[in-house]
Amino acid sequence: MSAIQVPGLLSFTIAILVFFAGANLNRFIPILTRWSIPEAVTGGLLAAVATLVAYEFFGVEISFSLEARDMLLLYFFTGVGLNARLSDLIAGGKPFLVLLALTLVFLAIQNLVAYGTSSMLGLPEGMAILLGSTSLIGGHGTTIAWAPIVTSRFGLSNALEVGIASATLGLVIASLVGGPIAQYLIRRNRLSGPADEELTIGVSQASVSSHHDDVSYVSLLRTLLVTNLAILAGYALHEIILETGVNLPLFVVCLLVAIVLTNIVPLLAPGFPWPTRTRALSLISDLSLNVFLAMSLMSMQLWALGGLGLALTIVLAVQTVVAVIYILFVVFPAMGRNYDAAVISAGFCGVALGATPTAIANMTAVTKIHGAATIAFIILPLVSAFFIDLANAAALGFLVR
Repeated sequence: MSAIQVPGLLSFTIAILVFFAGANLNRFIPILTRWSIPEAVTGGLLAAVATLVAYEFFGVEISFSLEARDMLLLYFFTGVGLNARLSDLIAGGKPFLVLLALTLVFLAIQNLVAYGTSSMLGLPEGMAILLGSTSLIGGHGTTIAWAPIVTSRFGLSNALEVGIASATLGLVIASLVGGPIAQYLIRRNRLSGPADEELTIGVSQASVSSHHDDVSYVSLLRTLLVTNLAILAGYALHEIILETGVNLPLFVVCLLVAIVLTNIVPLLAPGFPWPTRTRALSLISDLSLNVFLAMSLMSMQLWALGGLGLALTIVLAVQTVVAVIYILFVVFPAMGRNYDAAVISAGFCGVALGATPTAIANMTAVTKIHGAATIAFIILPLVSAFFIDLANAAALGFLVR
C-alpha cells in the first residue's frame, strides 16, 4: 500500500474540478437537478468513489490537505451573518424557537433509536453513543472530540472508527435525501417561493440561464474586504472567549460577529455600500459552500467503512427512516406547511444526519430552482451551528457519565 498526500493548492484545484464534474453530471442526468442534489455532492461522491477504486484495486491511499476547506467554512458562515438583518431576526423569532424545540426533541429521539437498535443487534455497551447524536447531529468534529472519552469509559478500541464511519455515512445520506424531501413537499402541497426576492446564497437557475450578471470587480473586492474584516474580528473575539473557558467553534463566532456588524455599521455609516443581500455576497457564499462541500466529500475515505459490517448499515437505515418520518410529519407541519417550511425540511435532514454545511447546501439547491427562503437561512444555522452543539454536549456528558 502506497500513500499520496495531495498538497493544499492542488487539493483546492481538484475540488473545483470535482464541482464542475458534478455540475456536468447533474446536467447529463436531469433527475439529479430535479431532486435538488447539489452539484458539489454529485461530484464529491464521484471523487470519493474514485479514491476508493484507487485504494481497493491499485493499492494507493489518497488523502487531501484541507486547510483551504476550513477557511472556506469561515467565509461561508460570515456571509450568512452579513445577510442577517435585524428585521429578519425579529421575524424569525417564533420560527427559530419552534425549530430549536423540534431539534432538541429529535436529538433525544436519535439517541433513543441508537440505544434501541444497538440493544436489538447486541452491540457492545457504549456503541450506541457513537451511532446517535454524537456522529449524526454532531458530525465528524464532535465524534473526534468524544471518541476518546467513550473509549476510556467503555473500553471500545474502535470507537473512533465506528463514529467516523457513522458520521461519513450520515453525511452522504443527508446530501442525497434532503433535496428530494423538499421537492416532494413542494409538489404535493403546490408551494412556490417569492418571484421577486434575491437569493441570499447562490444564483438562481433562471439567472444562470439568462447569463444575467451585474457583479463588478469593485463590488467583489468591497465584499471580500468586509468579509475579511468580519473574520479577523471573529478570530480576535474567539481568542477572548477561549480564555473564559468556553469553547465555541470559530465559524460560530464569525457568524455572530457578522450579524452584529451588519446591523450596526449601516446605521453608523449610512453612505457605505454594505454588502447585505448583494449579488457579490451571494456569489462568494455560494462559491465557499460548494468548494467546501466538494472538498469534504471527495476527502471521505470510503474504504474505512468496509470492515464495520451489517450492524452499522442497519442502525443508519433505521436512523434515516426515523429522520424522514419526523421531517414529513412533525417538522414540516410545525414550521407552517409553507414554502419556507419545505426548504427548512431539506435543511433539517442535513442537521439530523449530516452537518450544517450539508443542510445549507440542501436548502440552496432547492432555492435555486424555486426561489428565496430568507428566514430559513437565518434561523437554521443559528440552531444547528450554535444552540444544538451546546445541547448535544450536555446530552453526551449525561450518556458517558
